[in-house]
Amino acid sequence: MRGERADLAPYAAKSALSRGREHEEFLKDDRPAFERDRDRVIHCAAFRRLEYKTQVFVNHEGDYYRTRLTHSLEVAQIARGLARRLGLNEDLSEALALAHDLGHTPFGHTGEDVLDSLMKGSGGFEHNLQGHRVVTLLEKRHPDFEGLNLTWEVREGIVKHSSSWDSPDILAAEGYDPERQPLLEAQIIDFADEIAYNNHDIDDGLEAGYITAEELAEVTIWREVGGAVEEAMPAISGRAKVSQTISYLIGAMMADLVAETSAAISRAGVGSQEEVGKAGRLVNRSSEMESKNRELKEFLYRSLYRHPKVETMRFKAESILTALFSAYIDNPGLLPRNLAPSVERWGLERTVCDMIASMTDRECIEEHSRLFDPYRKV
Repeated sequence: MRGERADLAPYAAKSALSRGREHEEFLKDDRPAFERDRDRVIHCAAFRRLEYKTQVFVNHEGDYYRTRLTHSLEVAQIARGLARRLGLNEDLSEALALAHDLGHTPFGHTGEDVLDSLMKGSGGFEHNLQGHRVVTLLEKRHPDFEGLNLTWEVREGIVKHSSSWDSPDILAAEGYDPERQPLLEAQIIDFADEIAYNNHDIDDGLEAGYITAEELAEVTIWREVGGAVEEAMPAISGRAKVSQTISYLIGAMMADLVAETSAAISRAGVGSQEEVGKAGRLVNRSSEMESKNRELKEFLYRSLYRHPKVETMRFKAESILTALFSAYIDNPGLLPRNLAPSVERWGLERTVCDMIASMTDRECIEEHSRLFDPYRKV
């Protein structure tokens, strides 16, 4: 197919072998299918709204900190690098990286936990499944069908994305075999995601003063990589040292993943796109890197994600989201009138959940103020 790299590995995903799209449509040009999917994700409303959704720090806390949008861009950069080194389809990896958080709520994982709790008995909430819902139902960009009409491979990758934070119930999404592994391009997103957030959370945590360089020096992998940076650049210090250490650390994690995955592919004798799904999980890091990565994650969980100031925002977010959800459920007349067909089709609870999940942090804060501040004009 025109535009697709000719040097892809035999086991890489090929646009020409895609299972296709859910709806037939007229295509105005001959871009490869996965490149088209990437472009559709970038131009959809849910992607733009990631700019004002929390990663760790709420957007209004400072312009330096990552948001869901900048996180997704960093994941895409890492995913493309991994895909190129492994001979995989970069367009598919990039599409999946940019789409992997489309279903995320405002206020980060706190928002997901709150909505899941509030939706108990009504189907629950899981952000990967919500992302699939966004790209198949909720985005409105074509007169003849709902959603973005992405290829089956991208939709499968969204549903099957998993990490230490999230492990979706694949059985809840029809049409995707829970026993079948996703393509290698989808498997690398799980690790690109983790590499990105581990490293940018270090950067943001240091900038905020929630963690210190002295505390980080107790973490094995940070100490080792920092030593390599000092050896290569003896005069380095301050912000430059942090930036270079993070850069070196990302490179080390990527190199380890590529080496371990290449060896696993070779051992499995995988020679085609179809064989990938039957081969078991092939993308992984070495046991040594896994141990060091676990230590780093435990440090971040203890020192950053459970920092009193992060906990304070978590408390505020839970209060805001719970109050909004209850207000809409108890008083459906507060909902925008254009949601009436959604209520009839999916029920009040799911419609309210969809609306809140789509909101940005500042929209939630603003709406909470509008509904509950007696001095605010309606």
